[in-house]
Amino acid sequence: MRHDAFLAAAVAWVRAALSGSERAEAYARMADEREWSAFAGIADAFNLSPFEQQVLLLCIAFELDTSIGALCASPDLHFQGIGPAAESQAPASYVGKPFPTFALALNVFDDAHWDALSPEGPLRKWHLIALHPIAGQPLVSAALQIDPRVLNAAKGLDDLDERLAVIARPILEEDPPLAGSHIQTLDQIAQAIGTAGSSVIQLAGADSDGKRAIAAHLARMMDASLHSVAMAALPTHPADVATLAKLWNRECALSRRVLLIDAREAMHALSAGESDGQSEAGMVSLRRFLADLHGLTLVDVRDPLRKLDAETAMFDIPMPAMVEQREAWRVALDEAGATQLASQFNFSLSAIQCIAKTARDAGDAWRLSLRRSRPQLDQLAQRIDVKATWGDIVLPAAQIDLLRQIATHVQHRSRVYGDWGFAGKLNRGLGITALFAGDSGTGKTMAAEVLASDLQLNLYRIDLSAVVSKYIGETEKNLRRLFDAAEDGGSILFFDEADALFGKRSEVKDSHDRYANIEVNYLLQRMEAFRGLAILATNMKSALDAAFMRRLRFVVQFPYPSVVERRLIWQKAFPHALPLAALDYERLARFNLSGGNIQSIALNAAFLAAQNGGVVSMAHVLAATRTEYVKLERGVNEREFEA
Repeated sequence: MRHDAFLAAAVAWVRAALSGSERAEAYARMADEREWSAFAGIADAFNLSPFEQQVLLLCIAFELDTSIGALCASPDLHFQGIGPAAESQAPASYVGKPFPTFALALNVFDDAHWDALSPEGPLRKWHLIALHPIAGQPLVSAALQIDPRVLNAAKGLDDLDERLAVIARPILEEDPPLAGSHIQTLDQIAQAIGTAGSSVIQLAGADSDGKRAIAAHLARMMDASLHSVAMAALPTHPADVATLAKLWNRECALSRRVLLIDAREAMHALSAGESDGQSEAGMVSLRRFLADLHGLTLVDVRDPLRKLDAETAMFDIPMPAMVEQREAWRVALDEAGATQLASQFNFSLSAIQCIAKTARDAGDAWRLSLRRSRPQLDQLAQRIDVKATWGDIVLPAAQIDLLRQIATHVQHRSRVYGDWGFAGKLNRGLGITALFAGDSGTGKTMAAEVLASDLQLNLYRIDLSAVVSKYIGETEKNLRRLFDAAEDGGSILFFDEADALFGKRSEVKDSHDRYANIEVNYLLQRMEAFRGLAILATNMKSALDAAFMRRLRFVVQFPYPSVVERRLIWQKAFPHALPLAALDYERLARFNLSGGNIQSIALNAAFLAAQNGGVVSMAHVLAATRTEYVKLERGVNEREFEA
């Protein structure tokens, strides 16, 4: 290889120069091999003078040939410019050093200049060489050592500097999938780099896989390697940040590199109000790092960063459109289920391909998609094990019809929004929002279960009373976490105890009242932006004004059950496996109870029967009903509960 041939010739030339022998012939051989060598690229990249190149070659030769150290320590100093007559008067620091020094280089090589020793000279500025001073001795007598990364580069090796390799992870995807909208963005970014010379590009949005794909394609267009660094991995001390930036800039000079900085989590925490000391320090480090970088740098953020010292361009990278996801599912699975998968899940193209490779069919893909979308939400909300179906719920026909309409909207959102163009007509987002209003026990939670069962989606119950905080900004932060975790879809969000939020809305008297209204607005905005179904459950429909009602797609009022409905609820309350005697359902229906109360009575009656007799009788049910009346603090007429 040319690199090896040049280095062999360079070592021979250095040996000739240090031994005082004729070096013209050795220099000629080295010059013949230099043109296509990696060393020539290093010299050009850092604009090294002839003397600086010679110093670097001296250090390279010392690493490659063990005899060079002995030559450096030779007592024959005439070739160092001191001369035999002055040997007795020469400082000890100039005599007999078994390693390269500036003193040696200044006296051995032609065109020597002191600027090469300057901290701002390329040798030291770019850490091509390191100085190891000896206490009490001049700097020119310090040992010179070539940086291991530079030595490898001279050998033609392209390994990343080990100090960078600790935090910079290579991205090796050769041809990751790109959505059509992302291809257009890629062209715009390439144009921005070419015309405006932008070196820092912010990629904002939720599709991290899409950003990686864009970065990979961009790096390939530039014939460069792509590396990713997490913002949290950046050092916090200013000097360490400057050193890291200098090392990366050196890498970009030695080889074509593109850097992708993952700043999603830290910056998301800051934008959500979680401005802890660590996040703030990370932001300061990121600003310093970006300001010092020279090569192309892409920054993956959820929201655009402001007030950066570096000049940046910003591009939004949203998740692929629903029609793009549907086409990806269709190509990957060749199944009719692609429409439903695209309707309910919001995945990147890479995620779709990953799931499709494992799935046996569309049904299996659905199950794998549900599993993929669960982990983040499982940490933030209570997943309800859905059991209720349409046959279990008892409501007036109008309410059942509304619930079926909700299911229809969720099932056919892809066709209406995508194929029929309504996505371009809606300003408030594609979310399906519903309000379930009614007293406790009237079936709100069961209705949510029925919808989840019918749509085959996960159901998550979020207790808004636990989400709402008295501290300004905390409620939005909590809600942001929930919705961000639900972005992959596959879930119905059921916000219980919405009274905790809507009950705070009142006539604006002070800043806290205004902020309470902002919290409600924020919740409704996120519900509208959420691609799936979000349900609010409240006992206080009257607390909502007309402005809020207009922003809800559906409002389902859950009335107290009538006598006819209570009879049906009683009949459905007992499992088929339960040993059950004949019950007087007409009599039971006359008790003014909600469905939740009836379900509680049925369970208590079963325990009474388990204690004595083993068969649920009318006496057990009436005894349990009396207990429920006492619990509800209602007046008890003993005759009503006699079996």
